[in-house]
Amino acid sequence: MKIYKDLSDGREQILYLYSAGDFIGAFNLLKEDEFEFSAEALEDTLISTLSKKDFDEIILKNPTITLKILEKAYERIRAVESLVERLSIGNADAKVAGLLINLIKDFGSGTDEGILLNLSINREEMGSYAGIARETMTRKLNLFKELGYIDFLGNKKILIKDRNALKDML
Repeated sequence: MKIYKDLSDGREQILYLYSAGDFIGAFNLLKEDEFEFSAEALEDTLISTLSKKDFDEIILKNPTITLKILEKAYERIRAVESLVERLSIGNADAKVAGLLINLIKDFGSGTDEGILLNLSINREEMGSYAGIARETMTRKLNLFKELGYIDFLGNKKILIKDRNALKDML
């Protein structure tokens, strides 16, 4: 699922990409605040809802769940910090390299050849998440492939062959 905000110039800025087991809105329930972003399921998704009252009961009776929510809050703060850093960089190579590295945590799995990103987003959404146009994203990914840093294993599967080379671009 992608969480995004429509920008005043008509573009979409992806803020988060959620994968299986993630939750949305728990932080809004802490203060009974409205969720200010848009969400779109990128693949079949099961969604459950919870009232503020039920949420409060659960977190007060289950300190383990409360700790997990706080851990997730920390992860999301770090993700937003990473997004701000990526968007602040003027260099498209660094934006794409930073995005690929950022996607490893949620979408990466180790293989003998490198790290396989099994993505649920397309090139346009990758560009939105990195703060660049789809065309730029495609050009940079092709450049990284030519340099031997990555390879494509289908439309939404990217093999990161040289993570250190990507890190060096940051």
